[in-house]
Amino acid sequence: MTVQVSTVGRLQSLLDLYRSGYRSPVVDQTVGKLIALEIAQCRTELQRLVARLSAYEQQYHMTSDEFYRRFRNGELGDDMDLVEWSIFWDMYQATEKRLAGLVKQAP
Repeated sequence: MTVQVSTVGRLQSLLDLYRSGYRSPVVDQTVGKLIALEIAQCRTELQRLVARLSAYEQQYHMTSDEFYRRFRNGELGDDMDLVEWSIFWDMYQATEKRLAGLVKQAP
């Protein structure tokens, strides 16, 4: 029987080792590269989302921030375009938050 080890479990094992004093330049370098890759991926995703949001902003003549506030207050209805816009805005906000957290950890 094969035991599947999760990524979280593996990371927890490394964290436990580091907390006990273990150090490895290979692990340090690898984690740094992983963070850099994730940062690059977030930035690419943000560019894609900005393009989508900009199209809605031009079509509806308002910023995404203003739209979202008004949409959440029930002022704009629930057309599919507006629901999609709100989803893209949520994705943008979540990606920005993820990027900010990663940048704090960047080497």
